[in-house]
Amino acid sequence: MSEPTMIIDQMDYAGLTQNALRGVIREALRRAADEGLPGEHHFYITFLTRANGVSIPADLLARYPYDITIVLQHQYQDLRVADDFFRVTLTFGGAPKILTVPFAAITRFHDPYAQFMLEFEAEEPVAEDEDEP
Repeated sequence: MSEPTMIIDQMDYAGLTQNALRGVIREALRRAADEGLPGEHHFYITFLTRANGVSIPADLLARYPYDITIVLQHQYQDLRVADDFFRVTLTFGGAPKILTVPFAAITRFHDPYAQFMLEFEAEEPVAEDEDEP
């Protein structure tokens, strides 16, 4: 009896699916940027703070060294959406902070009003060497 053949997905369908679903987030954010959030819709977005391309202020990175969940509802400004990332200004402790988040860094997107949620596997960010000066 022969051994079963191991099939290797050279098309990377799992990756293609994740990229397509991240497109849903991109389009939802584009609508919010262009038209505002309709009705009671609001977004909870969780992302890895040390993922490639993420840009957040150092004080937020110190408070959230692995991931953070932000809320886009009433108090956000300057939401800009590109093909690979979004940028938004949010207020933390009374101070405005600019966050740049690649779609690949997002691990969860949730619109509680619509009872809609997407979760993603994300590559673990490379840990920074704690011994560096």
